[in-house]
Amino acid sequence: MTLVIDAGGTYLRAEIHRHDRVVKTLKEKSSAFGLASWIETIIKEHKDIKTICISYAGQVKNGVIISAPNIKVDIHEIKNYFKEKYDITLFIENDLNCAVLAESVYLEEDDVCAIYVGTGLGLGVVSSGRLITGFSGVATELGHIPYKKAPFICGCGKNNCIELFASGSALDKWKKHKNIDSKLTLEELKETSEFSEIYEEFEVALLYAISTAITLFNPKVVVLGGGVIESNPQLESIIASKIKEYAMPVALNGVKIIKTKLKNAPIVGALMLKGLR
Repeated sequence: MTLVIDAGGTYLRAEIHRHDRVVKTLKEKSSAFGLASWIETIIKEHKDIKTICISYAGQVKNGVIISAPNIKVDIHEIKNYFKEKYDITLFIENDLNCAVLAESVYLEEDDVCAIYVGTGLGLGVVSSGRLITGFSGVATELGHIPYKKAPFICGCGKNNCIELFASGSALDKWKKHKNIDSKLTLEELKETSEFSEIYEEFEVALLYAISTAITLFNPKVVVLGGGVIESNPQLESIIASKIKEYAMPVALNGVKIIKTKLKNAPIVGALMLKGLR
């Protein structure tokens, strides 16, 4: 059996696969367990798991977790840990890298940017058919490019990340900072004049981030995903209509901006890791 995990900043989600069929799904809050500890509770119950594939909302390289701004790390050398202790083969890659692998295959395109807005702001890039990962596995960390200072600290330790303005966690932080009802939706923030500044900051930062990705990587397709995008379908048309005000015109020429059609691209991409490594 294969255990496939989407380790996000808010939830740890898992599927247990047997012969290409999902036999069980699991879900836990990311703050409740360290990832390795949670996996151990699963494999103790399902002893015939032989392979683990992980889509991880953090920076990883060669089976080692380097950092994770929004997730508790209990074991950094996670690949070796499960191989040595349980004789289980483990594959792990950044969640947006997994997502863009899946999107590239699904769309049959070799130049794709996957931009997901959830707890954080993430980017995965396939350019000329190759995944961009960088020297130490931290390439394309769009959410942590310097933007402008915020009155709070990002999970990475800085206070000027664009993720502090254009992400689900950013919206939560700004509402708390301004003593606004945490249940207010993005659309409600936009429509309430006294709170609209938070929405406007979010929109401008998101457009800045997407245009930066387009200008740097010159994709043919930009795929939008993540919980904030799913919960706010109007963002797709807003981005499509306003992106020309931000992106370099020649880089934007011919680019398609679409919402993901995959149910869980990070999970799909994580499964693909078995064939890539």
